[in-house]
Amino acid sequence: MKKNELMQYSCPLGKAMAALGSKWKPIIVLVIKDRKLRFGELAVRINVISRKVLTDQLREMETDGLIIREEFKELPPRVEYSLTEKGLALLPILYLLEEWEAKYQVKGVYNGDCSLADKKTKKAVNV
Repeated sequence: MKKNELMQYSCPLGKAMAALGSKWKPIIVLVIKDRKLRFGELAVRINVISRKVLTDQLREMETDGLIIREEFKELPPRVEYSLTEKGLALLPILYLLEEWEAKYQVKGVYNGDCSLADKKTKKAVNV
């Protein structure tokens, strides 16, 4: 189901899933946490995502009110991203999801490392 279709529902869960509907948005929220990060820092910390996809996800998250994009008028241009109050409110929920997965994980699959690894490239996401 596409984001536009989900947004047509008045159900709060449908709207929430539309805002967080991609696999990258929760990861971006967890990487930013309560700090400000520049685009390059995000790209390095989530090195398994292409820069185009990261840009698209950040734009959507800004539109959905999850992040603040702060642009500085200097050379070279500098842009910092931080979570809004709405974005910060997601952190406890995402931490609960991590606990839920850890509790019900399939034996032998979890290696104890919380960094997300891309199976093909073995690159990690530094949360």
